[in-house]
Amino acid sequence: MLLSEMKENQTARIVHVGGNGALRRRILEMGILKGSEVYVEKYAPLKDPMELIVKGYHVSLRVEEAARISVDNVK
Repeated sequence: MLLSEMKENQTARIVHVGGNGALRRRILEMGILKGSEVYVEKYAPLKDPMELIVKGYHVSLRVEEAARISVDNVK
């Protein structure tokens, strides 16, 4: 499943971070790493961006960027 397909208040574990170059590096620097647990806090009113909680801090990510991240064990 892709991170962009998750609903609000769901938790999952990151399996793969796709993309290339600067975008992928920026995502990894934000702590969105393979094996990390991510919680979807909420979506903006127009469904873009989405607010995540990763390692105890809040991160906003565009849905287009979240579509490059695969997750597993969605709860």
